[in-house]
Amino acid sequence: MSKIGVVVCTNAGVDYVDHPYDIEVIRSTVLFGEEEFVDYLEITAEEFYRKIESNPDVMPKTAQPSTGSILEVFKKCREKGYEEILVITISSALSGIYQGCLIAADMIEDLKVTVYDSKTVAYLEAYIAIEASRMISEGKSIEEIIPVLDYIQENARLVFAVPELKYLVKNGRLSNASGFIGSMMKIKPLLELTRDGKVVSVEKIRTLKKAINRVVEKVLEETKGIDGEYILIHANNPEQCTVIRELLKEKDIHNVFDYPLTPAVGSHSGPGAICLGFIPKVK
Repeated sequence: MSKIGVVVCTNAGVDYVDHPYDIEVIRSTVLFGEEEFVDYLEITAEEFYRKIESNPDVMPKTAQPSTGSILEVFKKCREKGYEEILVITISSALSGIYQGCLIAADMIEDLKVTVYDSKTVAYLEAYIAIEASRMISEGKSIEEIIPVLDYIQENARLVFAVPELKYLVKNGRLSNASGFIGSMMKIKPLLELTRDGKVVSVEKIRTLKKAINRVVEKVLEETKGIDGEYILIHANNPEQCTVIRELLKEKDIHNVFDYPLTPAVGSHSGPGAICLGFIPKVK
């Protein structure tokens, strides 16, 4: 049986998750004014949001990893003795990393590469990579693993609210028209990651408090009757995590863990973004 490895991109935030597996990470670069940082290795989520707070006029950006840097990660896997790797990427609708991995896969020899578009981001992407690693440790093949990952992706949910639209607009994740109208009317849009991996505005709400309440309502509505767990993902917003936990406790939902949005993702969401996610239990 082939020795199989798992690779994930930095957007997943797998560095912030305790797990026992050998998962390699393809890292993006965060651009902060004239400064450049390799995500996590040179700037952590905590450091990144602190930097935004002290430099509010600087708009962070990201540079996706080059094909060459992706290829280096693949070579490292080969050097570790892996004969196959499963590469989990951020949604191809949000980044070109998926295409970059496909190109790199064609360039490497003596290593079978399967590139999987998670159609998601942040901890949901990390969970998919960790679950794939768990199944590999049980002796499952990539062909057996993919349908399970598809089930997770199709039934997972991610709904979020952002205090400010300017980061999403400036970095091209929402249209300029939506951002202009939102800023003029002080709207707090409710955003959702669709099943095809796009970020769309699904509702327009006047206050952040109402938006937070609606985040919880919408996720619970869409996951009714599905067995699974709820998780929080945020851009340095522990206060709203506490608010959402209290709302979930009223529905008898407890033990909801939270995870940070990495600098690579936080550059687009901006500080204060708060997400409630749902991960279906694997059958």
